[in-house]
Amino acid sequence: MKKHLNPKLIEHIKTFVKLVQHKLGAVSKAYWELSPEKRYRIRLALFAFGILVLGFIAGRLTTVHRIIKTEQQEKEIVVDRSGIISLSMPGINLNPEIYRFEKAILQKVPEEIKVPGRLVFNAEKGKLLSARVSGRVERIFSFEGASIDVGSPVIELYSPEFNSAQQEFLLTHQTVKILTQNSSLTNLLADAKITQDAAANRLRNLGFADSDILSLERSGKTSPNLLMRSPLKGVVVKRNVEPGAIVGSGEPLVFLADPKALWFTGNVFEQDARLIERGQRMRIHLEAYPDREIIVQVNYVSPTVDAQSRGIMIRADINNTDGSLRPDMYANAKLQIGTTQAIVVPQTAIVRDKEAIYAFVRTGPENYRRIIVKGFDFDGKRFAITDGIEPNTEILVKGAVLLNERFTKQE
Repeated sequence: MKKHLNPKLIEHIKTFVKLVQHKLGAVSKAYWELSPEKRYRIRLALFAFGILVLGFIAGRLTTVHRIIKTEQQEKEIVVDRSGIISLSMPGINLNPEIYRFEKAILQKVPEEIKVPGRLVFNAEKGKLLSARVSGRVERIFSFEGASIDVGSPVIELYSPEFNSAQQEFLLTHQTVKILTQNSSLTNLLADAKITQDAAANRLRNLGFADSDILSLERSGKTSPNLLMRSPLKGVVVKRNVEPGAIVGSGEPLVFLADPKALWFTGNVFEQDARLIERGQRMRIHLEAYPDREIIVQVNYVSPTVDAQSRGIMIRADINNTDGSLRPDMYANAKLQIGTTQAIVVPQTAIVRDKEAIYAFVRTGPENYRRIIVKGFDFDGKRFAITDGIEPNTEILVKGAVLLNERFTKQE
């Protein structure tokens, strides 16, 4: 825009110059009639006066420039009470390769809340081996992290009580063999078999397998130590005893788990308690695999609120068939609590400034508006606008940050 000086100001300057010329003509004659000392003082006074005049003119010119610039800005940018900024750029066409507009389309999208959490072993598929009898730990076959199969020995335990149970079984077994040879003692034989079955069940309760009982029958020799075997195929998660330790009946020894059966456990904020229920769909993303998404359903909602975190624990089963997932991996889940209508745009259409979120729309061939919008991150790559943009509006989906810089310069 070409800038012009104020005509009144120019007229004032011309009048001032003529007045100065007239005064200088009258004074010049008297000036040379004065003594050299007085002429020197007059020159100093005129020099100071000239500096003041130049400062006055420069100040007026600067003020005029600011007024013109302010008037120009008022013609280009308008801010209403709601904070919406409208910008007009006459004669400027936005490069379509940098700025791309699309028509805003309202669509149905899932409404979700964020649930931070982690992966843990599925406790329902795990097994805690505890001491069935009191005794001394003679040997540990599998330590933390070791893989085990069904029937693999885990701990060897010496127990006098276990030796007594074997002796009792052998005694009942011998009694049954003797009574079987005498057909007249059928009543005693029936009682002896009942006693033998009870002794065998006692051995089973202590951890003896059926194969161990058959081996005891054939050999007739007791085993000095009790072998505690794994009831599942998995890994040793936690070991509570050391070799040589004295343990009591019922004391936990080793926790075993299946690494292919995991849980996601997360905390939902207390204020969202009314929104959660079993069976809701949940999308899980892991920090270890950012491009992987796991779809699960909530199968447990805690009936209590954690006193420290003030959160409600929810849980979902995860099938880890390929073994790539590890317990204690951090995960971020999005729990679907319903659906809502929103305009879904790329993240390149959104500008974030502190707590405010902006989007741009085109209101005319050379007119644009920056609008505060509300919504949520949809899938990391897209943003769902729930308020602020009307359907069928031309919304800027690419180049929002660059256009925002133009708005900022005009502000």
